[in-house]
Amino acid sequence: MWKWWYTAAISSIAGLLCFLNSLSADFVYDDSRAILKNSDLLPSTPWSNVLFYDFWGTPLTHSGSHKSYRPLCVATFRINFYFGELNPFGYHLVNVLLHSTVCWLVVALSYIFLPAHFPCTVAGLLFAIHPIHTEAVTGVVGRADIGACLFFIASFLAYIKSHKFTTNNSQLREVHTQWLWLVFCFLLCTASMLCKEQGITVLGVCAVYEVMVLLSHVKNQTNFAAISMAVKNGHALRLLLVITTGLALLLLRICMMGSQPPDFSPSDNPAANCDSRQTRLLTCLFLPAFNFWLLLSPKTLSFDWSMDSIPLVESLLDPRCGVIIAFYGTLALLGLYCLKSLVFHLNVEETVKDTSSQKEHAVKRRKDLAEKNGKKHVKKSTDNAKHSNGIYSNQQQSNNKLPMRDFSVTNKTCWIKTTLISLAILTLSFLPASNLFFYVGFVVAERILYIPSVGFCLLIAVGADIIWKACNEQQLRLFSGFLVCLLILSAARTVERNWDWQNEEALYRSGITVNPAKAWSNLGNVLSSQGRTREAENAYRKALTYRTNMADTHYNLGILLAERQQYSEAIKSYENAIHYRPRLAAAHLNLGILLADLGHKEEAVKILKNASTISGHGLKDPKQHSHSITSIKYNLGRILAQLGKPKEALTVYFEAVKTMPAHYEPHSLFNLIGEAYSATGKYAEAEKWYKESLMSKPDHLAAHLTYAKHLAKLGNFNEAEHWFKKAQVLNKSDHASWTHYGQFLFDQRRLTEAATMFTKAMKLAPHDFEIAFTAAGYLREIGDYERAESCYKKAVKLNPQNPVAHMNLGAMLHLQGKLNEAEMSYTRALELRPGDQLTQENLKKLRTLQAKRKV
Repeated sequence: MWKWWYTAAISSIAGLLCFLNSLSADFVYDDSRAILKNSDLLPSTPWSNVLFYDFWGTPLTHSGSHKSYRPLCVATFRINFYFGELNPFGYHLVNVLLHSTVCWLVVALSYIFLPAHFPCTVAGLLFAIHPIHTEAVTGVVGRADIGACLFFIASFLAYIKSHKFTTNNSQLREVHTQWLWLVFCFLLCTASMLCKEQGITVLGVCAVYEVMVLLSHVKNQTNFAAISMAVKNGHALRLLLVITTGLALLLLRICMMGSQPPDFSPSDNPAANCDSRQTRLLTCLFLPAFNFWLLLSPKTLSFDWSMDSIPLVESLLDPRCGVIIAFYGTLALLGLYCLKSLVFHLNVEETVKDTSSQKEHAVKRRKDLAEKNGKKHVKKSTDNAKHSNGIYSNQQQSNNKLPMRDFSVTNKTCWIKTTLISLAILTLSFLPASNLFFYVGFVVAERILYIPSVGFCLLIAVGADIIWKACNEQQLRLFSGFLVCLLILSAARTVERNWDWQNEEALYRSGITVNPAKAWSNLGNVLSSQGRTREAENAYRKALTYRTNMADTHYNLGILLAERQQYSEAIKSYENAIHYRPRLAAAHLNLGILLADLGHKEEAVKILKNASTISGHGLKDPKQHSHSITSIKYNLGRILAQLGKPKEALTVYFEAVKTMPAHYEPHSLFNLIGEAYSATGKYAEAEKWYKESLMSKPDHLAAHLTYAKHLAKLGNFNEAEHWFKKAQVLNKSDHASWTHYGQFLFDQRRLTEAATMFTKAMKLAPHDFEIAFTAAGYLREIGDYERAESCYKKAVKLNPQNPVAHMNLGAMLHLQGKLNEAEMSYTRALELRPGDQLTQENLKKLRTLQAKRKV
């Protein structure tokens, strides 16, 4: 016999197959901040952080927190990290398996309200393969929605289960079992809320179900009798418990978020920040209709719908106002019709049951009488009595040529109840995202529709069941073909959309038509990280043609231009970023560093001093901001030290130590403090901070080198050499470990070893002019003129405008008797630096030698 769990298994497998290609996807979009940059996943972070930090790793009480309290979901991420660290396969696998489990629960829920295989199969398969679920399943952060949905349905099923112990006399149990299921329902609701905020709305669905059960018990009774029965049978108490639990969870949620709503930028939700009340109202009314359209026709999907992707509804004459009226009018009429019909059909159903009971009793009496009298016409009477039980006669069915027998009172009641529950799930679970109670930080987010789609799929299943039962044999074939085509197209669209989520480049390219500004900007970041700088620059500039005020885009463009040595344009981009977002600390930081590198140190100091006082209040990412502020102080101190102001540098360094966040790695800062103390002659303090740096990061190469140089300055040459060698062991591919050791050996007059160190460094850094030039000088010192000549030639090639390199190359050629080549080098050096006395003297000697040779 066909069991309901066969349908559940088919739906789960369909969901698994549709999202199978998502297992090879990378971390994309929001995954970066929630997974890759979230320190709450690290084993070194206390588990308690999960309870007091938001979904993105920010303290809930911070003014810039997103206020997304989802500790249960973050805990699953942490478990994923424990087993597979940052391998995306494990994270995607868990999401797909959770989706398959939810498909199973959707079918289980369907069979409770639609106890027939066909509609439950439609509901289960449609939910399993719906394209709107791609973002929730393929995007790792969508696990919050999947987990919330899983516990949402489980909570509702537990609530339904708690009624069975009081309404089914054949399975009557102890009263405490009923309350255990009720408590289990509330615990599952809490778990759903701890996965995502909208999970709490399951209590609203439970309340709707309770009212439906109450209506089925108070047929044809007065209001007073109905209230008395509600109190007597526990319905009122159950409703009170549902409301009380909901309020308690809501208060807990408000307390955890610090009793403050989150702040969002105008670009996240333009309607929420519009000055016109009419525009705000009309747009917020239109957005639920737009979301419902995405459920109906998920042809156009996007990773982000912010930044005016959906134009504001500013006038009553806007055609979309007609959509608003039609959408809410249809919902209201459908809801009212179902409520009215439910009461009517429940009463009719009770009347039919009473009539059937009376007739069955009459038949039984006749049968007993017939057996007693030995009459043979009893069977005919019984058949007639059974025939009279139906709502429609066989004559009526044959006239209509449709299987109208399926439109019984019981079927109609079932459809009405399912429709009401579907509407409750669809509307109530969407309420937190509707901007009705508070403004949210998005316009449309496809993963938000994961729970509402349960109600949508049940609603479609009801419609399909009604049509199915109204069709004749020929129409059934056509309708079946239509449903199969619909399911195949949905599955194909889901698979296609999964490929968009395989990597960030594909995802952002797919969103260009919906949100070009955000898509081009994010695409620029991806292309830049791949080294495709020309394409990245074009992407950034295209993004800015749509929205010129995107500070992040200006900032990222500045980084790209600085890397390509387009310094003036980079400075302009940083200044634009600061103009559009004055509190973007990272832009101040990079601008200051770039100016210092270009020799404008005083100007850099002024910019960094002003930036070091920027407040992080209300910012989205306080961790990044606090890290940037510490980096600003770090670089400010470094530049002051370069300007010969070590005492001022120390003041700034200690301020950075005092205010640095817990996630900031301090080893470089401690190392600079050691260097500043060394510059002021406080060697004991310097050694202390060098050791602090090495303790905080034992493999810190710079600290090894600076500590070694410190020991050499104190005359501890053997120990210094030991630390230089340790630095080389740490990182043999870093040229700094070879050059610093080489300089130490040169100071010790171990010239051959010094030259060897710099020769190796040249191989590691073939484009470094200073290394090549120094190596040539050391080789010259040991009399290896041929190799010295080669190194000078390389130095000249690396920096053709350096007169000293040309002069030294000329001297090297001069010493080897290559007079014509030497003359050319001297001449070039004088062109670059006219009147240089040393070069002129060397050139004069060379020409004298040339004259003698000619004689």
